[in-house]
Amino acid sequence: MESKYGDVCGSHLTINDMIKTEVHKKSSAKVANQSLKYTTMFWFITTLVGQWFFFYYIIGFYGFSVINDNMEIWNRWEPMGVTPFHAGDFSGNLAFAAHAIGAGIVAFGGALQLIPKIRISFPKYHKINGYVYLTTVFCLAISGFYLVWIRNPDPIDLSGIGTTINGFLILGFAYFTVRRAIDKNIASHRKWALRLFFVSNAQWVLRIGVFSYLVTGNLLGMSPAFGDPFFPIWTFGCFVFPLLILQLYFYAKEKGSNSIKFATSGVLFVVTILMMIGMVGFTPFLLTVMSDGPITF
Repeated sequence: MESKYGDVCGSHLTINDMIKTEVHKKSSAKVANQSLKYTTMFWFITTLVGQWFFFYYIIGFYGFSVINDNMEIWNRWEPMGVTPFHAGDFSGNLAFAAHAIGAGIVAFGGALQLIPKIRISFPKYHKINGYVYLTTVFCLAISGFYLVWIRNPDPIDLSGIGTTINGFLILGFAYFTVRRAIDKNIASHRKWALRLFFVSNAQWVLRIGVFSYLVTGNLLGMSPAFGDPFFPIWTFGCFVFPLLILQLYFYAKEKGSNSIKFATSGVLFVVTILMMIGMVGFTPFLLTVMSDGPITF
């Protein structure tokens, strides 16, 4: 009898242990999922704020200069070795205006496409805004090709090569975004739309990455300079790195273990902090460009 009672007690202990283990697993999974969810929200809000300020700058500087026929002001960038406005070059100036203003439209409208409540509550707006967005990114890619390969073809530097690759990625990702929507494969459509969002905003990522590097480097006493290896690497990293982070996010959300979700959350948190540092450095610089102050770093 004692042996039987012992077996019963042992089985109860085993069941209790299994229940506790299962509860612990569910609790850990919930925390991991919430961690990924909230760090993603943190990244998105930061991106939204940064991109909408970028839109304000684009319209305030480039948009109004076109409306007021004052495109010569673009050459305020000359101290940085850039003269976007070429007297007498109507097609080239038009292409640059389309490229710059298109980047602003992408910055403003693209983030709205990612908000679930807008997609659900305002499906017609989501569809119309999607058409505008796709048209704009197409113009963005084509104008970029024109500026690199026709307006300033010699010599083609790393920046031009990076712009070209980025342009082909924009066109390719736009195709798959539309194709998956036509096929009613909404899950795949959203993935390609996210990829398109990142590559079409590469120029914004490039700029905040540069300022993040400069500000962080100075804070750490590293004396960053424009001749550092970071700059040619970041010419391509501004669209490759976000795509890698996005793929990690997809994997963590769909197939990743709790540890991978926590690790991905940590990566997203650190990346967002670095973005914020870049935005803090970038904002006063853009305000200076919009004013009459001298452009300096």
